[in-house]
Amino acid sequence: MKFPLSWLRKYLDTQATVEEISDALNAIGIEVEGIEDPSAKLAGFRVAKVLTAARHPDADKLQVLSVDTGEGEPLQVVCGAPNARAGLVGVLGLPGATVPANGLVLKKSAIRGVESNGMMCSTRELELGEDHDGIIELPEDAPVGTAFADYRGSDPVIEVAITPNRPDCMGIYGIARDLAAKGTGTLIPLSDVAIAESFPCPVEIRTEDPDGCPAFYGRVIRGVKNGPSPQWLQEALNAAGQRPISALVDATNYVMLSYGRPAHAYDLARLTGAVVARRARDGEQVTALNGKTYTLDPEMTVIADEAGVHDIAGIMGGEHSGCQDDTTDVLLEIAYFDPERIARTGRKLNLTSDARSRFERGIDPGFLDMGLAHLTGMIQHLCGGEASEAVRAGAAPSMPRTVHFEPSLTERLGGVAIPHARQQSILESLGFKIVANEVNFESAWAITVPGWRPDIDGAPDIVEEVVRIHGLDAVESVYLPRAEGVALPTATPAQKLERRVRRAAAARGLNEAVTWSFLPVAEAEAFEDGPLWTLANPISEDMKAMRPSLLPGLLSAVRRNLDRGAKSLRLFEVGRRYLRGKAGASDERLTLGVVLAGEKVLRGWSSGKAVSFDAYDAKAEAMALLAEAGAPVDKLQVMGEAGPQFHPGQSATLRLGPKTVLARFGMLHPATAKQFDIEGPVAMVELFLDAIPPRKAAAGFARSSYAPPALQAVMRDFAFLVPTTVPAGDLVRTVQGADKVNIVAARVFDDFRGAGVPEGQKSLAVEVTLQPGEKSYGEAELKTIADKVTAAAAKLGATLRG
Repeated sequence: MKFPLSWLRKYLDTQATVEEISDALNAIGIEVEGIEDPSAKLAGFRVAKVLTAARHPDADKLQVLSVDTGEGEPLQVVCGAPNARAGLVGVLGLPGATVPANGLVLKKSAIRGVESNGMMCSTRELELGEDHDGIIELPEDAPVGTAFADYRGSDPVIEVAITPNRPDCMGIYGIARDLAAKGTGTLIPLSDVAIAESFPCPVEIRTEDPDGCPAFYGRVIRGVKNGPSPQWLQEALNAAGQRPISALVDATNYVMLSYGRPAHAYDLARLTGAVVARRARDGEQVTALNGKTYTLDPEMTVIADEAGVHDIAGIMGGEHSGCQDDTTDVLLEIAYFDPERIARTGRKLNLTSDARSRFERGIDPGFLDMGLAHLTGMIQHLCGGEASEAVRAGAAPSMPRTVHFEPSLTERLGGVAIPHARQQSILESLGFKIVANEVNFESAWAITVPGWRPDIDGAPDIVEEVVRIHGLDAVESVYLPRAEGVALPTATPAQKLERRVRRAAAARGLNEAVTWSFLPVAEAEAFEDGPLWTLANPISEDMKAMRPSLLPGLLSAVRRNLDRGAKSLRLFEVGRRYLRGKAGASDERLTLGVVLAGEKVLRGWSSGKAVSFDAYDAKAEAMALLAEAGAPVDKLQVMGEAGPQFHPGQSATLRLGPKTVLARFGMLHPATAKQFDIEGPVAMVELFLDAIPPRKAAAGFARSSYAPPALQAVMRDFAFLVPTTVPAGDLVRTVQGADKVNIVAARVFDDFRGAGVPEGQKSLAVEVTLQPGEKSYGEAELKTIADKVTAAAAKLGATLRG
């Protein structure tokens, strides 16, 4: 939110500088994001007077001006403005100046063969308004030669970030109230505006949706004269980031920015019959002021007449009934809308506006009458006209909220002792009303919360108000008590595991990604493992489902990077996936996801053609990371397909037994790749870290010392003919388990399929490592072990190759 300093001073009597105001705002929790000095944009522009104006010799619409800049000889300037004439005092941009509207750097140039030494400027070019029909005309007594920034005066613009719990500060008056409570000036009370009600309101106004629109106030002003708003109003709105449109519309925006009270003005001639706040009918459509057409449903509140919808209530008005230059009669609308209804409607339509940002936070329900009076008075001041009687349909929530508070709580919760009288002064300056307990004023207060503070819910909120105004810097820093000695570790086994695998993945050359825990429903459904968790109140429709897997978020990250020209992607993420547990409880599971896309090896003079990632790369990552996580990788079985999201025949799971799945890996299914708009092969891994069995606790705290074997290990090679359907890993595990006392390791070192190998079989060569204990092996012992290996392999259909 932005506002010029002069606008703030309409409601805050202060002599503080902009820097002092900025420091005060930061101190009370209203973060200042920046301070802009508009005069800086006007450097190089000067008040100048046109001495002579003559027609350009080669252009009918151009004139050659002689311009007095107050220094030295007059400058020759070529100008195309229709109001350029001798005697006009305007603004000249000198060579070297930058035009704020388009960033053009002015320089001496020849225009149709005539030298021009600058440019006479319009208000639009200097971003001071929308007028572009002619150059700026200043008063005749404007000091020629003065820098235009000095002549115009510097009015710094302050930009602040308002947290969602402070709707009262969505209006400049609310910010002024907080500053006054801090002691940075005195709040100027709002004056009552007396409106002469000349005739009964000719329009029936009612609300048929008391839940969505409890109160709908309005009145008609007839005989107005619309047109451009005055210069001061245009400059104020421009400084606040609002585009001036017309006097009628600018008045509603001014009231909104001043008091945080959105309102709307309808062209009465474009309305038919009664104006009603009601639920939208399913499928109704309205073209909003932004030119887009929206389809509505019965969960949305609208403002409509007999002809149809004219306003998405509390969010944006309709294009059809908006005020035009020829508008003579207007209907003013000031209403109270349910904040939750406004928020849901805005998200569903993906429509944001200044009005929505205020209504969904909660506006002051007690400001309806005063807001209507202020808006009426301003429109009459700008556009004239006669006002009708006000019509009040329904009533806004007005039950005062009372918080019971003990002043001593401030020290207990806030950590700072503040005199009770000071606390009372702070709260009353913020608009709270205090009724003390008749028995003991010092111990029990009944505090009435003002309507503009819907965020105040209990006594701790009162403490926060007192402490932030008193000064957070007054809260003493106190160290937490700590017992003597060495602190015990606080990280849980799950946290240690998460840190270990994150470091291991990074050490393997993977880049960590952090994606949203929320997904579009379609992407979540592509990886769902049971019913999805969907949010009833999502930030947007693209963030409605809790992720059932980390892979869809990583795939979206891959798509974005590939679209931006990335050649090789190695991404991983450690996080939680969200499943529906028993009885609808949330089941959060620690997971690690890896996605490999693009080229594993880039093309080059030594490597030749580029090489893409394949399923074996995914398996290698899965095995390596599982080993780092402490999984018994030597006991893992490769089983089955990884799921419909993976390519059949190019994917599998890693399991401990048939039921405990520790990981799934493989290539992305082409249909899933198409859904995520990804071209080219993509390898994926998903490690279910929660499924890794915990390590058995050691009997003691000390590790046993390492004692290397006294005798050298013995290697024996076996070549087996096995069916091609038998995984090599199954054979290795079977061989290693044939004699658990003597066989300490086994690995495949050759896979041959060709001449000499029967059809449907493959030759697997396995290296077996034997470790003797107290004595070396004899021939008989080695034969016994070999027979055990051969017998165990036979159970898989393997035979020794001759």
